[in-house]
Amino acid sequence: MDSTSRENPEERAPESVADLVTRAASRVPEHPAIVDVTSGNTLSWEVLDGAVTAEAVRLAAAGVTAGDRVLVRLGNGAAFCVAVLGALRAGAIAVPLGPIAVARELEIVTDDCRPAAVVTAEGDGDAVRCAATVAGAVLPPPDVTARTDEQAPQVARGGDDIALLIYTSGTTGSPRGVRLSHRAVLANREQAAALRPAPVTPVDRVLLSLPLFHVFGLAAGFLQVCWAGATAVITERFEPEHVAAVLVEQRVSGVAAVPTMFRSLLDLPPDRLRSATAGLRLCTSGGAPLPPQLLADFRAATGLPIYEGYGLTEAGPVVTTTAIGGVAKPGSVGRALPGVELRLVDPDGRPIDTVPEPDPEEIADDVFDPAQDTGLVAVRGPNLFSGYWPGGAGGPDADGWFVTADVGFLDADGDLHLVDRSSDLVIVNGFNVYPREVEQVLAELPGVAEAAVVGVPDERSGEAVKAVLVLTGGAELTEDEVRAHCVERLARFKVPTVIEFIDALPRTPTGKVARRQLAGRS
Repeated sequence: MDSTSRENPEERAPESVADLVTRAASRVPEHPAIVDVTSGNTLSWEVLDGAVTAEAVRLAAAGVTAGDRVLVRLGNGAAFCVAVLGALRAGAIAVPLGPIAVARELEIVTDDCRPAAVVTAEGDGDAVRCAATVAGAVLPPPDVTARTDEQAPQVARGGDDIALLIYTSGTTGSPRGVRLSHRAVLANREQAAALRPAPVTPVDRVLLSLPLFHVFGLAAGFLQVCWAGATAVITERFEPEHVAAVLVEQRVSGVAAVPTMFRSLLDLPPDRLRSATAGLRLCTSGGAPLPPQLLADFRAATGLPIYEGYGLTEAGPVVTTTAIGGVAKPGSVGRALPGVELRLVDPDGRPIDTVPEPDPEEIADDVFDPAQDTGLVAVRGPNLFSGYWPGGAGGPDADGWFVTADVGFLDADGDLHLVDRSSDLVIVNGFNVYPREVEQVLAELPGVAEAAVVGVPDERSGEAVKAVLVLTGGAELTEDEVRAHCVERLARFKVPTVIEFIDALPRTPTGKVARRQLAGRS
């Protein structure tokens, strides 16, 4: 059987995310599923399916039962994929967490989800210590070529049962677990697969240098490959020369990346870049806004458009893409996927076309601007999450709508343009940084009276974190001391790269910190 084999029309739709591997193994058993560039391992779909079952058996032997959480703290590679899918096949909830998470963040997540097992690299003392606080088993990375004669635990998990618990920084400063059901994850894969051009076809070889613990890399990347029965080419890092070689050696046809990755490729010599990208069929970007100039520069250098998408963890994650219109429109994130509804609403959740013209003197802030037909982006569809961990609070309303913190407008073609974020979210290399979390860490420093954090443009990372501090009388603090404190308490991408000391924070007439003024200071 080859990679172009047709699906049996009587084949049952997958109920569990882990069923995707079994389905691909039955269709194309010998076709490469994962090419792990770092380890040199290539796994066929049949081998991957066997390894996933072996991992499920291993987890069951360690005491994991249906509904338990399994925290997977591994870097990019086949072992990460097997660990996540094995947890799902065991009937557990997979909690992906990157190895870049510092001890404080690991402690918060572990205490919140209380995993029955933690799968991590040997020598990870922080993970061992945190697992001990919740009596969780600590397991080394799975054997990616393992086979077993034992059957995986017979648990009927799927549908509305939670598959993934993905932690995102909350506006309150503490990470919140987004509960994604099997239904939601599979629905978003089906929605994306219905696009033309399809993001992944069975014959594609997709480069995934995105962090797989992030919902973009895991769901929109690897699980989309699983849906199609294609091949994931996984690298541990993204370095232009290395990636250029991988694109050619592995005959890569698709790239999913954040804007900064595409920007770094432009650092290659023009001839080198053109030859490296000659075999690409499709380039997709997400995680952060794609600057129009970068889109133009990449097309000029390679002849390839970059199709931009918009999404969020709570949506599984893809909501819109410019691929629907077939035009990589500068400044736009495109239209909603098939099966996804999108509308703009005011702060009270009312569609903007039903909102009466307000009295300008009563407009409290600039989140909603009826004069420009801007509003908060609201989403409805089977791909939406089931609320936040543990009890499901904050999920879609009674009518199925979820109002995001993103502000945008629709152009004459119906394409969405994002113009602001009501939560003051900062996106660094595709990772969300909520100012409140960083501000809480800064407030721990002796001598800090007030702290405010904003995002500022950065050519490499899209945005960078800027911290503005007000010190108490007589206190002395240096930029190096502030940065050293943050390095110990925050993931690297959350550490401020710009630090400024001022006498008082600027405020709006209502007493709020005037963050836009801070962002504009030099």
